[in-house]
Amino acid sequence: MAGSSEEGQVISCHTVDAWNDQLQKGNQSKKLIVVDFTASWCGPCRFIAPFLAELAKKFTSVVFLKVDVDELKSVSQDWAIEAMPTFVFVKEGTLLSKVVGAKKDELQQTIEKYVASASA
Repeated sequence: MAGSSEEGQVISCHTVDAWNDQLQKGNQSKKLIVVDFTASWCGPCRFIAPFLAELAKKFTSVVFLKVDVDELKSVSQDWAIEAMPTFVFVKEGTLLSKVVGAKKDELQQTIEKYVASASA
């Protein structure tokens, strides 16, 4: 299989350096980046996590990152995250869209929309 070992999975960022590194790599690759802003105490976040992992396997051309808002408070503040889960869609450093809440259909449709526009 071509690509990095991180392809097809959700990458957790536990430090600001790791976050910056993954975001920079994603932006340079010109791939769509989906960031899951989550919290360990958040029920809906735990509910949607397995679905996000499935999406990561399905959309291998997309970079999936996970940020715990309690672990990386400065990152969640930078992105103005007010509720969990919040999914942020970024491409080449540009914020494209946000999905707030554990909305499976909206999450998948938003990914499909940007993946389709990239390949068009």
